[in-house]
Amino acid sequence: MGSPERRRDSTMDIPTEPDLSLRHLEAEVARIDVLIRREVRRWQLAGQDPGDAFRGLYVSDAEADMLLGRPFGASWGQMAALEPEEAQAYADANLRAERQVSLVAEAARSQGQILRLEHLCSVFGLDRFDRDALLIGLAVNLDLRYERLYGYLQDDVTRKRPTVNLVLNLLCESGQNRLLMLSHFAAEAPLFKYRLLERVSDGGSAKPGLLNQLLLPDETIVAWLLGRYRPRAEFRANAALVWPHENHQDRLLAAGKWAQLEGAVAERPIMAFYGPDGASQLSAARLLAAHVRRPILRVDLAAVMDGELSALDALRLTLRDARLTRAIPYISGWDICLTDGAPPPELLEELCAYPDLAIVGGQTLWRPAGIERDRNVLWLEFPIPAYGQRRALWIHFLGEDVSAEEQGLTALAGQFTLTASQIRDAVASARDTAAGRGGPVESGDLFAAARAHSSPRLATLARKIVPRYDWEDIVLPEDQVALLHEIVNTVRGRPLVLEQWGVGRKLASGSGVTMLFSGPPGTGKTMGAEVISRELGLDMYKIDLSTVVSKYIGETEKNLEQIFREAETSNAILFFDEADSLFGKRSEVRDSHDRYANIEIAYLLQRMEAYDGVTILATNLRANLDEAFTRRLQFAVDFPFPEEDYRLRIWQALFPPDVPRSPEIDFGLLAHRFRLAGGNIKNIIVSAAFLAASDGGLVRMRHLLHGTRRELRKMGKLVDEEDMRI
Repeated sequence: MGSPERRRDSTMDIPTEPDLSLRHLEAEVARIDVLIRREVRRWQLAGQDPGDAFRGLYVSDAEADMLLGRPFGASWGQMAALEPEEAQAYADANLRAERQVSLVAEAARSQGQILRLEHLCSVFGLDRFDRDALLIGLAVNLDLRYERLYGYLQDDVTRKRPTVNLVLNLLCESGQNRLLMLSHFAAEAPLFKYRLLERVSDGGSAKPGLLNQLLLPDETIVAWLLGRYRPRAEFRANAALVWPHENHQDRLLAAGKWAQLEGAVAERPIMAFYGPDGASQLSAARLLAAHVRRPILRVDLAAVMDGELSALDALRLTLRDARLTRAIPYISGWDICLTDGAPPPELLEELCAYPDLAIVGGQTLWRPAGIERDRNVLWLEFPIPAYGQRRALWIHFLGEDVSAEEQGLTALAGQFTLTASQIRDAVASARDTAAGRGGPVESGDLFAAARAHSSPRLATLARKIVPRYDWEDIVLPEDQVALLHEIVNTVRGRPLVLEQWGVGRKLASGSGVTMLFSGPPGTGKTMGAEVISRELGLDMYKIDLSTVVSKYIGETEKNLEQIFREAETSNAILFFDEADSLFGKRSEVRDSHDRYANIEIAYLLQRMEAYDGVTILATNLRANLDEAFTRRLQFAVDFPFPEEDYRLRIWQALFPPDVPRSPEIDFGLLAHRFRLAGGNIKNIIVSAAFLAASDGGLVRMRHLLHGTRRELRKMGKLVDEEDMRI
């Protein structure tokens, strides 16, 4: 390249454009061009041969002598002095380039535009050196000719990116100045703290020295300077920049929080959202952003950290992008960085140093610790929506599919404590089911979808029971059946009584329904629980307490806590079987084992009372449960051993109508002769059916008697052969 052509200083008119940032960037790179031209000219004067095919691949004797004679910090090109006239020409060219930059900047200010490069330098505190270093690194992304120019100036055609050394050569005139400017390449310097530039190896050296490290601009910074926000690859699937608008859904989901949000905007605090309802947290953030007319940058920290980024890097990049785009950062998944209920001090320092409003969201309430701070943190809890809000959400998401039947919506909202996003997803699933059937959305579709979108993780800790029985199948005295109906009505009536009538405000414990089912084995305790589950449309999970109880102190409570924690979002009936393994006559404490057993019982009852759902304890011997514990349960249903008339009804109810049977079968005779519970009768019928399947395909009396003989022996009872005669 020769000397720059002398031109008169002109004041080029800058036209009105929708976006002058690109014109400004072009002018800034043109200014860097002058520096590159001057350096290329110096290299040429210093004796470099651009036509030498082996240049950069060997060191000649003459070159070695020149290297030894070069002053400290001087580049090869700086060994050659430009002629005064030529030096002046480059100085004039630089002034013209700077004036062009100023003209574009003035035009932008007059048109009310914010230039992206100036905004970037302002928010991250970049000085002139930082700006020029960034532009030198950026130039290759704008024009490939810079790859060859940088290879020439670095005496290595394979080096197509600028190194730290090249930047110093272009921007520093003395060795002392080079030493001073090295601090701009430190890890905590603005260019690298915010990853505007990255220092990388060229692959030839495992750990290259600082001067040999290549400088690459961050892909997000390049895209943003060119007018488009594009998150880094690690963020791309887990970040979104959106302009929210106030809408009914966001106001509905953020109900009750808006007054606090609006009042805190002026103070620009750190807002810490917590609770299980992530959809309402997002709606509150969107509503706040719409109110202040700014975009929102949403990043899922937990998902981003699945890659190679540390929590600190992910947070810095999120806050960097928010400052670039003038967005409100909303960082969900904050729990992943908590240790002992608090984020690491370095994360907290970074968050508190952010000069604008920022929002973090997660499940857990946390407290800042370990640093001095002058930023306030505003905590806002987003629990599972209350009944009234849940009902409004069902209506909102159903839209035109809202059924005219008020009771269906009342039951959905009352029996399923779902978050806003779960309700939204349940409605979508119900519509899918209805579309596959070719009909409108029905109540059964909604109940099935609500069950499906309740927490599925409980299935890993308990056994899901699919209810098979209804009211016609269960055979109990009238008082017990009436009590089961009362339990169902109590569960259904909770929204009205506890919330609308306000009775729940007077209760010290939770709003769940607790009950004790007691009676000998096989008398229908599990069947009664299944009837309730089927009638209410709720899933039921059976927990065998004998597998939960541990001989190690404290382990039983841990096991129970894990079950209840997963059950909190399951909306399921919890059926605790084999309660005898835990309950005993423990009020008289004779030793440490009795004392710890009492603690375990008290803990279970406490968690049952706090559980916002239905819990059932099943025991074979009610006498083993102390009355002090029984009083804490809302219902107690006794399942008596069936007398003869009830046994007859059980035989008739349990025998499937589709099973072929002989007219000789006498259920009355079986009920009279054999004192059996319903569970035993069921086993006999199943055994007889299999016998008949291989013996003519017709169930006869002899098959039932054979099954009865086996069942009695299994129970350890003597068999009277006289009873086995027809």
